Amino acid sequence: MAFGALVIGDEILVGKRQDKHLSFIIQALANRGLRLAWCEYHGDDPERLSAALKRSFASGDVVFSFGGIGATPDDHTRQCAASALGVGLALHPEAEREIRGRFGAETTPQRLKMGEFPVGAEIIPNPFNRIPGFVVREHWFVPGFPQMAWPMLEWVLEQKYRHLFDRDRWAEASVIVYLPESTIAPLMEEINAKYKGLKAFSLPSMGEGGTRRHIELGVRGAPAEVGPAMEDLRRGLELLGARGAPAK
Repeated sequence: MAFGALVIGDEILVGKRQDKHLSFIIQALANRGLRLAWCEYHGDDPERLSAALKRSFASGDVVFSFGGIGATPDDHTRQCAASALGVGLALHPEAEREIRGRFGAETTPQRLKMGEFPVGAEIIPNPFNRIPGFVVREHWFVPGFPQMAWPMLEWVLEQKYRHLFDRDRWAEASVIVYLPESTIAPLMEEINAKYKGLKAFSLPSMGEGGTRRHIELGVRGAPAEVGPAMEDLRRGLELLGARGAPAK
């Protein structure tokens, strides 16, 4: 069971707004010893979004979906989720109570549409304005507004996935080297073959800010393996006639 994310909305793809959800969910998971496996961006295209959700539902992953659950014509996420599951939409009774509690006498049929979820879904409470999100098949659908979405996501993690906390806890260490990538590739392959709980990585720099061109070379993964792997990496660099400088 991996964690994934969907960020939905034309406003992201045309540059009207900058996505903030990806960095937030990465940190929210990391704070709990968990890790994001993938993220996809999608516009308000019902056909593409339905296809993406169908794949996602079939994956068995835990997925957080941001955006597109309002009741205007450019909001398609609720309908696409229902289509991907092969079910209809229905006004959820708990969602109706929350919406009526929020708007009172100003409740309208259009506002109640925000409580129409795929049949079989449950609600996600929204502490900001009581307009709930919904969950179905480990997919958690929340609004695109960070002030609503982020507290809802934190609630989900604390209430539903505490038993997974620290499952993906990881550590990282690296050094700066002044070698071509082709030179260090065999060393990285040796590290990956020996240590199954981590991955070697290389981040080239083109010499920004007046620095020399270099590579940040390191390992990331199981905390217990990071130290021994770095020792092997340093020995391998010495055999190549190089020494790694501490990475900042």
